[in-house]
Amino acid sequence: MVKETEIKLRVSRATLAALREHPLLKARSESGWQRHELFNQYYDTPARDLARARVALRLRRDGGQYIQTLKSRGQSVAGLSERNEWDWYLDQPSLDPARLDDQCWPAELAGLDKTLLQPIFSTDFVREKADLVWQRDEQRIAVEAALDLGRVVAGPCAEEICELELELREGEPAALLELALALAADLPLMPCDISKAERGYRLFDPASYALALPAPAPGAELPLDEALALLAWHLLGSSQRLAEQYRFSGHWKLLEQWLAQLIDLRALLGSLGQAAPRASSSGLRGALDALIEDWRPQLLAGQDDESVRQAAPARFAAELEQTRWGLFSLEASHWLLTRAWTARRSATGQRQGAAPLGRWLAHLLADEAHALPLARYRLQPEGLTEQLPRLERMLVWLRLARGVLEMPEPDRLYGELAKLGELAARPLDDDLRERRAAQAQTVATLKPWKALLK
Repeated sequence: MVKETEIKLRVSRATLAALREHPLLKARSESGWQRHELFNQYYDTPARDLARARVALRLRRDGGQYIQTLKSRGQSVAGLSERNEWDWYLDQPSLDPARLDDQCWPAELAGLDKTLLQPIFSTDFVREKADLVWQRDEQRIAVEAALDLGRVVAGPCAEEICELELELREGEPAALLELALALAADLPLMPCDISKAERGYRLFDPASYALALPAPAPGAELPLDEALALLAWHLLGSSQRLAEQYRFSGHWKLLEQWLAQLIDLRALLGSLGQAAPRASSSGLRGALDALIEDWRPQLLAGQDDESVRQAAPARFAAELEQTRWGLFSLEASHWLLTRAWTARRSATGQRQGAAPLGRWLAHLLADEAHALPLARYRLQPEGLTEQLPRLERMLVWLRLARGVLEMPEPDRLYGELAKLGELAARPLDDDLRERRAAQAQTVATLKPWKALLK
């Protein structure tokens, strides 16, 4: 078994050609690009038991060599993936179920009849790969860069493969992100936490494709630094998966969910005080502000305008043809991986970062509640819009971590505050003015709200 650490980046054909000639890759390449034609057949049972167990079984033909591979889903956050992989070199082009023993086979599939395994989909592509080597802080870094162009085929359905894979062979994972960032500075690269196997399953049966990442479950005693990393990785990874799925399907709801992840991430970064000095996150906050400023009006307009919804896929495709989304995604991944917010912060910031989440969050919510004069907005609901950032800061923590709070009815507080936030984000009219005032009154009378104000 080997552990595979890689970044997968979706690109256009033009970008793929530009990468082939990129001076940075040329300078670090030991041997230039080597071309291989790879033919891959994936197997599962008719009930897709392997997919549910989060493993992928593949038989590959590489020239005259046949390789059977089993991959686990492993850990994958924001495009930086770690997976366990088992390879067996075979003499014939047929699956060998006997190799799938207890050393690699998931325990939950122990009783599976392996004779049920059958071809499900294929991924055939041309791979051009180069071995890259350079020095980073006096440490040798070795990376395999692969340019893949081909197709995923499942029955009558097909989708193009056009991507750059960077696989770490030696050195620190941060080096992968730094290389990707250098390339993304002038080329549109889209971090894509969706494997070729997942694309095949998505084509084979769209209803079986699991989009959502597992929800985080921080504990009350978890230090704030660890909670920030846990929640921010989740939001960033979710935004990347939603971007890819919206690009694929064009379903409006996915675009709404994508923007919601960005708003949550921006609110999270704005809530941390001295635990994450503003200078450490200024670039990320600026990038998020620009994305949200451009896309929030479009999403609001699309709630009532079918033409806006119809035009959105082309507009999103144009977004992906720029460098902005890829740069932000990779910079955020690097910020989280290196824990950049912990560098050069004050002693107060160090104490806040080490504080138990339950205690820190109770103080944050109380401070925000005292600064939100709901009585005023019952009488002047038009002014509530100015409080939208504050509402979003409270909501992101209540959405993802309200289970750590020792207070009455945290679920109800979150639900009613979310309604108020939705009303604060919409353009004001007479009907909305009345609804804002009524919802401000509802929140003000809640037991958990009153508990925050004590």
